[in-house]
Amino acid sequence: MATVDLTHQSFETQIDKPGITLVDFWAEWCGPCRMFGPIFESASEKYPEITFGKVDTEAEQQLAGEAGISSIPTLMVFRDGLLLYNSPGALPAEALDEIITAVQGLNMDDVRAEIEKQTQQDQQQNQS
Repeated sequence: MATVDLTHQSFETQIDKPGITLVDFWAEWCGPCRMFGPIFESASEKYPEITFGKVDTEAEQQLAGEAGISSIPTLMVFRDGLLLYNSPGALPAEALDEIITAVQGLNMDDVRAEIEKQTQQDQQQNQS
């Protein structure tokens, strides 16, 4: 599957879909972005069951701001609407493969249970 361009209008809908979505925040003028772009595109062909989205931070400045992007490229990985990875920097292909494999191997019921547990602990601490 080729990469898809994500906009402020399509971002939330895409990341909330069931399955895995990788999002590359980039800009044309960014050297590391130009290095990472072909790696990201190649991974999109290697993993057709995963959605690979790109956000042009120049065209989508509001979205980049709302996402807290302060350095590009930044890779975010979502699964079933949950943000599981968020890190700036161009990755080599092997590292991207490792991230994808790790996210594919997650038991999402366990992840949701851990998030719920952490949320309850945070609420209890806030009440103290």
